[in-house]
Amino acid sequence: MSIRNDYRFVLNFFEWACQRRDPSLEATCILAQIATASKDLKMARKLIQDFWVNPNLDVGVSFGHFVEQLIYTYKDWGSNPRVFDIFFQALVEAGMLNEARKLFDKMLNYGLLISVESCNLFISHLSKDLDGIKVALKVFSEFSEVGVCWNTASYIIIIHSLCQTGRVVEAHQLLLQMELRGCMPDVVSYSTITSGYCQVWELQKVLKLIQEMQVKGLKPNPFTCNGIILLLCKTGKVAEAERILREMISEGIAPDSVIYTTLIDGFCKFGNVSAAYRLFDEMQKRKISPDFITYTAVICGLCRSGKVMEADKLFHDMVCKQLDPDEVTYAALIDGYCKEGKVKEAFSLHNKMLEMGLTPNVVTYTALTDGLCKCGEVDTANELLHEMCRKGLELNIYTYNSLVNGLCKAGNIDQAVKLMKDMEVTGFHPDDITYTTLMDAYCNSREMDKAHELLRQMLDRGLQPAVVTFNVLMNGFCMFGMPQDGEKLLKWMLEKGIMPNASTYNSLMKQYCIRNNMHAITEIYKGMCAKGVGPDANTYNILIKGHCKERNMKEAWFLHKDMVGKGFSPTASSFNALIKGFYKRKKFSEANQLFEKMRS
Repeated sequence: MSIRNDYRFVLNFFEWACQRRDPSLEATCILAQIATASKDLKMARKLIQDFWVNPNLDVGVSFGHFVEQLIYTYKDWGSNPRVFDIFFQALVEAGMLNEARKLFDKMLNYGLLISVESCNLFISHLSKDLDGIKVALKVFSEFSEVGVCWNTASYIIIIHSLCQTGRVVEAHQLLLQMELRGCMPDVVSYSTITSGYCQVWELQKVLKLIQEMQVKGLKPNPFTCNGIILLLCKTGKVAEAERILREMISEGIAPDSVIYTTLIDGFCKFGNVSAAYRLFDEMQKRKISPDFITYTAVICGLCRSGKVMEADKLFHDMVCKQLDPDEVTYAALIDGYCKEGKVKEAFSLHNKMLEMGLTPNVVTYTALTDGLCKCGEVDTANELLHEMCRKGLELNIYTYNSLVNGLCKAGNIDQAVKLMKDMEVTGFHPDDITYTTLMDAYCNSREMDKAHELLRQMLDRGLQPAVVTFNVLMNGFCMFGMPQDGEKLLKWMLEKGIMPNASTYNSLMKQYCIRNNMHAITEIYKGMCAKGVGPDANTYNILIKGHCKERNMKEAWFLHKDMVGKGFSPTASSFNALIKGFYKRKKFSEANQLFEKMRS
């Protein structure tokens, strides 16, 4: 059969015959064999793939026939085992994974082993869902037992599959086994493991892997670095995350938009907007264009920091660059305007959202509700909530808390209490913010018993009040001249292991300062320091004024210097107390010196 050596003639004849009638299965298999033997693998693949695109094909029957014909024509027309590899790949790509496994087993019976590249394709396709990953892991084990020599690409697929299912430790063990089996782990292998550890927040293991890579002369790629930077940002170690960026650049690894955006978002979430802006400018100098996610991160950070006008400017810059803001961008800016009491501007943005075809979400409506409540427009806020419900959006705890706060600020405490009960009917349980808001309202209206009762309710429900909740009560007791009750509350907090903060102690010290009881102030301050609670600016101002009243100018002057040394700014009333105290003691140069500082 010398005809098989003239591939071009056979191919032309086959194409001529196909114009007159559909080729038989045998003819297709013969040409596939000849094409493979002639190293025209593209044609062989096309012939096999074309057979399986027929929608009326009975897969079960056709698979059996095709295998028989391919085996039958193998010896006389090709004798190149690569044809079975091509058939195996075609089955995998067509999603016929069960048939591919049957072909693998059948070829094994004939003493032929499917190539590792084709097996990699098989396990890669199996790993596309959770059930498939289980099968892929089983195949990985079974195929190696029958002689498949897995390569680095194979291990990467399985390592990735294990990481996807949260089995990072097993993936790491497999990485160690690679070397023992003669496969050297590459950058991708390590990157996959580090990404897996990043997802489960195992920072120390990630850093250890990076050290291993460096020992082996492997440079982390941008994907690896981004995973580490993201993990560091999530754990609040933003400065360390930036250090990774600097190391990347010094090692010649070019950071991309994703890395810069991750860092910018990290700095913004922890309130360091100036650092975020610096990186925002740096990436543009490096010709890396910020995308809408980068802009949104900075806008969110600016709004959280109360810099709404800067955020608005950046928003317009973003639109000018034809980057479309999304619901998150609009929600951040709307929330920023509402917090500043600029509800009109917030609603203008809301309307613009609708014009752009964007649907305001529950976060947007909650921000608008909060803004309206802060402006005393509780009825309008209620209408907005009804509109929200009509649109099928479910209220959340934050929405309810905004409305409770609005009602309390408007003096409608009874309505706020009723709303809290309505929350429970709709399946939302009041949280510590709900209770704290109501307690604050009761304290401001001198109803301390009701505020105390709410604290008891919180504790009975198993809610753990935050220190701010106790500070509300403490402030209430002290504001209405009940410092002894405040001291009892402080003692109870300490007994229960609830650590007060500077504000807790400040309320008590302020009340005793009004009463000119410097002894009580000093004792409270000593107790505060003994518990490891550091003074804040308010603490220093209270102490300075108290000592000045008692003419303890030496102590007051020491506190003033300590305060300034720690970066706190004295208030005008503290300056006045010090100047007045020095004048009374006839220390005019010190008084004038303070006066000049105050003016500057």
